[in-house]
Amino acid sequence: MSDHAAFTTFMRSYQDMVYTTAIRLLGNSAQAEDISQEVFLKAYEHFDDLRDGPGAGGWLKTVTTNLSINHLQRYRKRWSFFSELLSRDDEGDAPPVDFPAPETFFTELEAADRREWVQQALAKLPDKQRVPLVLYHFEELSYEEIAERLGVSLPKVKTDIMRARQALAQHLTRAAAERRELTA
Repeated sequence: MSDHAAFTTFMRSYQDMVYTTAIRLLGNSAQAEDISQEVFLKAYEHFDDLRDGPGAGGWLKTVTTNLSINHLQRYRKRWSFFSELLSRDDEGDAPPVDFPAPETFFTELEAADRREWVQQALAKLPDKQRVPLVLYHFEELSYEEIAERLGVSLPKVKTDIMRARQALAQHLTRAAAERRELTA
């Protein structure tokens, strides 16, 4: 198999993962497509190392995450680094977020529909909330790693993730109510 054909096969194997990672972070399909193309240009440059390596997926995910974060920091309005004070419980934890009950919320939805619904709700979040939430829940980074990557304080990361969870819950609750009204 030629290098061109091998790279095409490689790219097709990973294109959904790369795009999904980018869209979750950016919340914009055109920007996610641009980042995906940039990721695969970098992958092409390193294809000799990635071709047979077991870490190709992890490398692509890391590059996608880093390029998406760089894009947000470079081209979008700068994030405010100062957050309002939050009320916390005695142990210093953020208050719990009330998500809709899963047994009633997603009952009639297929897995693909659920993913699309969550993607749409994520896209409605502001960058300063969506990015840390995605990094924490989808990329499984620690609060400390997120703070370091984004260049913000640890309390800011925790605050933004907590607010993102609350906003996401509100978006999903509204979407569920709208769906019930349409099917009623």
